[in-house]
Amino acid sequence: MTTWKDAPNRSIDVGGTTFAYRELGAGSDIPVVFLHHLTAVLDDWDPRVVDGIAAKHRVIAFDNRGVGATGGSVPPNVEQMGTDAIAFIRTLGLKKVHLLGFSLGGGVAQMVALQAPDLVRRMILAGTGPRGGGGIDKMATIVGGAYTKALLTRSDPRNFLFFPRTPDGKRAASEYLGRLKERTGTPDKKISNQARIAQIKAIRLAGQSTPDDLSRITHPVFVANGDHDLMVDSAHSEDMARRLPHAQLKIYPHSGHGGIFQHHQTFVPDALQFLAN
Repeated sequence: MTTWKDAPNRSIDVGGTTFAYRELGAGSDIPVVFLHHLTAVLDDWDPRVVDGIAAKHRVIAFDNRGVGATGGSVPPNVEQMGTDAIAFIRTLGLKKVHLLGFSLGGGVAQMVALQAPDLVRRMILAGTGPRGGGGIDKMATIVGGAYTKALLTRSDPRNFLFFPRTPDGKRAASEYLGRLKERTGTPDKKISNQARIAQIKAIRLAGQSTPDDLSRITHPVFVANGDHDLMVDSAHSEDMARRLPHAQLKIYPHSGHGGIFQHHQTFVPDALQFLAN
């Protein structure tokens, strides 16, 4: 059985742009499309989360425009990122999907649901908040500080961005980063500096924008976060869940932005139960 560590790289032409993606799993009519975080490429998905969902569902993860091995340039706002995601999904011939969006991917997932509600069955929004949420526009400062610490300690910035600096958090960070190295198949292309900068600008713009009317998103939504998220304050996830008509909220303890990775042994069953309802 194919697992995330050896899932082959695939590509598809979407309106003249080559989009890179991987897929695995079976057993469900409606696939789960993964939308990933700031600066992430396909290799940055936690294998335990992908394989866990793929045990019951077909999973499709892709690099959006300008990211990794996908062509073009990262658009300047999350609306266009959502439009590009919709184009990719429809080019695959899919009529209905579940969405799992983490961090920036959660913002893109909301844009997909608002622009093409007929395309979405259920959504999982993890480590993310609503557009117009206060503090989200400070992302550049937070990320810059983490990258400085990472440079000084010769470590991965996700040590500081995704996990609390507690003994449990440090252990979770080490285990997560170790899992990312399990890949045996051909790796994805690294993200470019242009993409990094464009994504941060898009996030800041989203933070400063007028809030969306989330009552328009009538799909069932599972909102998940850690209780000490430095990048997207957990209060934003709680606010988003209150504003979504059919949302359930799960805050994982003693964890941060990467709470679904730190608590993957709990998150995966939670996500599977939500998708099965």
